[in-house]
Amino acid sequence: MRRPRPSGRMRVLLAVSLLTACAGCGLTSGSPMVDDVGPGTIGRGRPLDGAALTVTSKEFTEQLVLGAIMGIAFQAAGAEVLDRTGIQGSVGTRAAVENGDADATYEYTGTAWITYLGNSKPIPDPEQQWEAVRKADAKKGLTWLPPARLNNTYALAMNRSNYEKYRTRTLSQVAALSKSDPGAVTLCVEGEFANRADGLPGLEKAYGMSLPAGNITQMDTGIIYTQTAKGACTYGEVYTTDGRITSMHLVVMEDDKKFFPNYNAAPMVRTATLKKWPAIASVLDPVTRALTNDVARALNAKVDVDGEDPHQVALDWMKEKGFVTQG
Repeated sequence: MRRPRPSGRMRVLLAVSLLTACAGCGLTSGSPMVDDVGPGTIGRGRPLDGAALTVTSKEFTEQLVLGAIMGIAFQAAGAEVLDRTGIQGSVGTRAAVENGDADATYEYTGTAWITYLGNSKPIPDPEQQWEAVRKADAKKGLTWLPPARLNNTYALAMNRSNYEKYRTRTLSQVAALSKSDPGAVTLCVEGEFANRADGLPGLEKAYGMSLPAGNITQMDTGIIYTQTAKGACTYGEVYTTDGRITSMHLVVMEDDKKFFPNYNAAPMVRTATLKKWPAIASVLDPVTRALTNDVARALNAKVDVDGEDPHQVALDWMKEKGFVTQG
C-alpha cells in the first residue's frame, strides 16, 4: 500500500536533527539496473556512455516508480546504473545524495523547502517555490533541475454520488456549503492532519470554515479512501497523486486559495555529478515534463490497486511514451 510521504509532514526540528544524525550514513545495499533499453526520444547518441550513476528514492510507491523512471532514462543514454531506491524515509534519501552515496533522486520542492531547509511558510507559486529551493540547495552541492507538474500535496475529495448531490469543485465552495448546510460537510482525516497548522486548522482559517467536532472523524490513511468512496463522510483527506483517487472515482476539490504547500517532483542531482555528466539535464527534462498528477495517479494505481511491480510499471510507461526503446 502506498504510504503518505513522511517528509512533507514531519516537524522541521525532528527532520533537521535526523538529517544531522544521518550525515555519515552510507548506503550498503543496491543492485545494478539491467533493463534492456536503448535510446528513444531521449538518450540519442548515448551521452552518458561511460557514466556509473547511482539512483535513489524513498520507499513509497510513487517514489519507487520515479526512481525506476530516472534509472531507466540513464540506462537508455548509456549509463551503468546502480539501483538504491526504496530508502526508508526521506532523511536518508537526502543524505545519500548530499554525501555522494547516490547521484540523483526525484524529490519534492515542498519537502525540501519546509523539512530540509527549515522554512515554516510555503511559497504559493510552484515555480517560485522551486526557484527558492534551487538557490538554497546550490550552496549544499545539490542542483535542482526543472520541476514536473506532478504535485503530490494534500486535497479533499468526495465520491461521485456526493459530487452529483452537492456539486462542489473548489474548497471555497466547500466552505460556502459548510455555512449554508452545516450537516453536509463531514470529513474523514488523519489525526495529524486534524491538528497541524498546515492541515485542517489552517485550512479552516484560510477558507473561513468552522466545522463542529462531530463532523470530523479521524482514521488511518487507507481507511479514509474507502470511507470516502462509500460516502461515510462527504469529504476525505487525500494525496493528489494517489492512484486510489482514480480507481475509486473520487472527485478532488481545487485548492483555489492555494493554501496547501506545493510538492512538485523534480530531479535533485549531486552538483559534482552534473558537472561531470551535464547531459543528465537534457536526458531527464522531457521525462520530467511528461509527469503530471494524472500520470502519477495512473502509474501509482497499477502498483497499489493492480498489484504490478513498480519498476515494470515505470519501464512500460517509458516505452509507451517512446522515451526508450527495447534494446
